[in-house]
Amino acid sequence: MIEIDNLTKIYKLTKKQMQKEKTKESMKVAVEGVSLRAVEGEIYGLLGPNGAGKTTTLRCLATLLQPTEGTITVDGFDTVKEPDEVRKRIGFLTNEIKLDAQFTVEYLFDFFGKLHGVEKDILESRKAELFDYFGITEFKNKKIEELSTGMKQKAAIAVSLVHNPGIIIFDEPTSGLDIVTARLVTDYLKKLRDEGRLVIISTHIMSEAERLCDRVGVIIDGRKVCDAPLPEIYDKYNTDNLEDAFFEMYKANHREVL
Repeated sequence: MIEIDNLTKIYKLTKKQMQKEKTKESMKVAVEGVSLRAVEGEIYGLLGPNGAGKTTTLRCLATLLQPTEGTITVDGFDTVKEPDEVRKRIGFLTNEIKLDAQFTVEYLFDFFGKLHGVEKDILESRKAELFDYFGITEFKNKKIEELSTGMKQKAAIAVSLVHNPGIIIFDEPTSGLDIVTARLVTDYLKKLRDEGRLVIISTHIMSEAERLCDRVGVIIDGRKVCDAPLPEIYDKYNTDNLEDAFFEMYKANHREVL
């Protein structure tokens, strides 16, 4: 189980970042007062436009960032006080963290397996299962730099799952993938959910969330504005699709006037 309580993350901007953001403010509130709870056996979707705070929230959850305010627990372990225990229980994937281009897929899989303390026989079993499912076997001795975009993503997914985690956190898992590879990834996430795992994904693709998620939280301008199963969202906004409901949320909660 994951519990996020009043998460706030504030960044101090450099002068260069201030110029890029076109702002005179030296501080940026990326996430503000976000709380949510996600449990085993569900796929929880964190939705929002680009820059809404989805990735920051997931990075705090994955112990890569520390909250400015608030707390996050994973199976009862605090992400700040007990980060090693949290890391044992999660698999985290984001497009912004790349596998080292100079190493082969098999080398990296084995390396991270040993890093997680996976025993050799179990590691080989995990490798056979994941490499077979994602069609990696014939490419296992190729360097990451030699792989296609889709194969790099599949290799990264396999590596992130090497220790068979109970909680899977994927930031934009199908970004940049062709339709076949994307379907392979989403089907595997459903498989994990059906096995009783907790899966959290972020996405800005509404149709993907509709196909995949049991429940969604919507973040706009760093604030959570919705947290409910899809049928409840449709009923509240009197629609039969998430895109229309999301646009209504956006109009009501975006800080700039549309």
